[in-house]
Amino acid sequence: MGQLLSGVGVASGVAVGGVLAEELAGTTAASGFVQTASTLGAGLVAVPLAKLALRAGRRWALSTGFALGTLGAGLVLLSAMVGQFWLMAVGMLFFGASQAAGLQARYAAVDGAPANASGRAMAIVIWATTVGSVAGPNLSEPGRRLGQSLGMVPLSGPYLFSLVSFLTAACVIALFFATATPVPQSGAPSSAQPGAAVVPSSKHGTWAALRIAARSPRSMFALAGVTGGHMIMVVIMVMTPVHMNHMGQPLEIIGIVISLHILGMYAASPLFGWLVDKVGAAQVVLLGCAILGTAIAMGILGSAMTTPISMSLALSVLGLGWSACLLGGSSLLSQSAPQEVRVPLQGANDMLMNFGAAGMAALAGPILSAGGFLWINLAALAVLLPMVALGLRAMRAPLAAPDQVTV
Repeated sequence: MGQLLSGVGVASGVAVGGVLAEELAGTTAASGFVQTASTLGAGLVAVPLAKLALRAGRRWALSTGFALGTLGAGLVLLSAMVGQFWLMAVGMLFFGASQAAGLQARYAAVDGAPANASGRAMAIVIWATTVGSVAGPNLSEPGRRLGQSLGMVPLSGPYLFSLVSFLTAACVIALFFATATPVPQSGAPSSAQPGAAVVPSSKHGTWAALRIAARSPRSMFALAGVTGGHMIMVVIMVMTPVHMNHMGQPLEIIGIVISLHILGMYAASPLFGWLVDKVGAAQVVLLGCAILGTAIAMGILGSAMTTPISMSLALSVLGLGWSACLLGGSSLLSQSAPQEVRVPLQGANDMLMNFGAAGMAALAGPILSAGGFLWINLAALAVLLPMVALGLRAMRAPLAAPDQVTV
């Protein structure tokens, strides 16, 4: 339920965020900075949420993230009322905390799952986001009408849905999330009582965990797969509504295209989770790279002639590639990292993916202004090529157990 509500909240805001920012700031270049603020906010809270999970459990980490997202949606509504773009950017920083919470929920699913079913366990949590995420963009027009009827800036209306969704998700998780027994460290038996933290403690900080991961080609590929896949997805997705708006497409059509993109992101996650358990996590990340390459090629070929059908196909394929990279990379990271650094590394992974995406989103507006949608896809290609190189290196490296990596 929490993931479903999270999906509604995030997708409702993302679908119109770039267009609202352009309206408030009066320039296309500002449209990308809204997504920058959101992903930057998600990156800033990723490590603190992981630390909170170590101390108090996943329940309080996730509910805190959604509570911060509620505050962010409220600030966005206020920014539209007073016509201040800078306040919207601040609100989107807090809005991003809800995205971080939604992402970290996938690790909660793996905490108690058998090793041979971790991919499917993670996929179930991601798949639960599907309904809300697909419905969210289609609330753009009803949200606009609601905002207009309440005397608000019409494009701010969808953020009312975001606020209610995040607040409800925070309450549902805080009140009803089942607290699990902590995962024991280094194979030690657990003596934790119900209500304890659901993840093992760690003496390693974020940067120490990243240094340890750098010694493993498979861990490096996992980090690159998740981070790079998210960067590619964000730079294309955030500029698609702006590009389509410039091409004269109505808001209803833009909402449908984004819904199909989000359907691709989440609906196929059970398939990719099954593939992780059957053929291997690294292979699924490579498959994701191939799918992302296909989406980029479709974007490059179709950049001169944008139609709802061509954009729907390209964005749907883009979502599939993101899903494969996220599931495969997250599973590969959990499999290849020593347990002593696993939770700090999970937080670092989410920090990197959001900081990377924030950088791409910041560049997206100027790139679109300078070279159009073609240049957006070329920027995505520049991220994809190093991912593939790291993947080939990881596949050639000898397979080592996590406990064989020096901590």
